[in-house]
Amino acid sequence: MGNILLMTTIIDRKITKNYINLFQKNDLHVVLTSLGLGTVTNEIMDYIGLESNEKAVLFSVLQQSHWERLKKQMEKVLQIDAPGGGISFVVPLSSIGGKKALEFLLETQNYEKQEESALKNTEHELIVVIAEQGYTGVVMDAARSAGAYGGTVIHAKGTGMEIAEKFMGISISSEKEIIFIVTQTHLKNTIMKSIMEHSGPATKAKAIAFSLPVSDTAGLRLIED
Repeated sequence: MGNILLMTTIIDRKITKNYINLFQKNDLHVVLTSLGLGTVTNEIMDYIGLESNEKAVLFSVLQQSHWERLKKQMEKVLQIDAPGGGISFVVPLSSIGGKKALEFLLETQNYEKQEESALKNTEHELIVVIAEQGYTGVVMDAARSAGAYGGTVIHAKGTGMEIAEKFMGISISSEKEIIFIVTQTHLKNTIMKSIMEHSGPATKAKAIAFSLPVSDTAGLRLIED
């Protein structure tokens, strides 16, 4: 995909709205929010100025140029780089499951197609599926039929769904389930195709999928052997 990134932002839950508002002001409307729990000890939290280990994890997809602009805004407006401010990082996408999924994720951003440049020839990929709540079984049945071993599910609440609806042509719920599936690279396209065919935007699951390169893994050897 070249210049398309998955941005993950981890912040204190109390300031979640501040970040979502900033994202929306910068034309980044589709944001998936899940709850997290920090594991830092009290001593370290006191040292770096953190007051709470209750976190919000925000997921968004954006282009490299958009990230560079938003990063400056997070540092300038919300002081994310101050002690206890949080963290935001990006990972390059390797593929997206169809044009509608691309339009849904980037919505008002004008996609600038570029040469693919990041992390080629990896042995594994992480497939990320965003589906309507309650349809994890349908998604995983489709993935397993194409060779996937299993997946991990987290619940998330989406913002900006109203704007994204115009790209999908269907009503979209704000309650989402995000399914993470790690697979061998040579199976990725087959699995994503199966997911799109059996649980894609035209179905009740309304799933979209994209993938990220995985540079290394632990724990998959016995399964794959």
